[in-house]
Amino acid sequence: MRAVLLVEDSPAQQKMIATILKKNGWQVIIAEDGIQALESIKQSSPDLIVLDIVMPKMNGYEVCRRIKTNPSTQNVPIVMCSSKGEEFDRYWGIKQGADAYIAKPFEDIELIGTIQQLLRQ
Repeated sequence: MRAVLLVEDSPAQQKMIATILKKNGWQVIIAEDGIQALESIKQSSPDLIVLDIVMPKMNGYEVCRRIKTNPSTQNVPIVMCSSKGEEFDRYWGIKQGADAYIAKPFEDIELIGTIQQLLRQ
């Protein structure tokens, strides 16, 4: 079973996204902020990361940058999933190393399709 690290500080969003992921057969590991995310990556080696941007302690851009500049984690695909849906936010997310960017609210199929595509590569 493939493991997805979900980094999301909103309990409602966390539950909704985790439910979508579990329904599609993925194991879900949850981190509530950027610091927890970096610790979880070391401990669990997820196959993919779904990463919020606006979080306490460390924002998603910084988390993404750290993951993508670390040789042991740089190949883990990252899907940024944020309510920051402006073109600049999307551009900046990709510039930090994100493999995909999904703006909230999103359709389940958009998230699932993006994850499936990234895990096939």
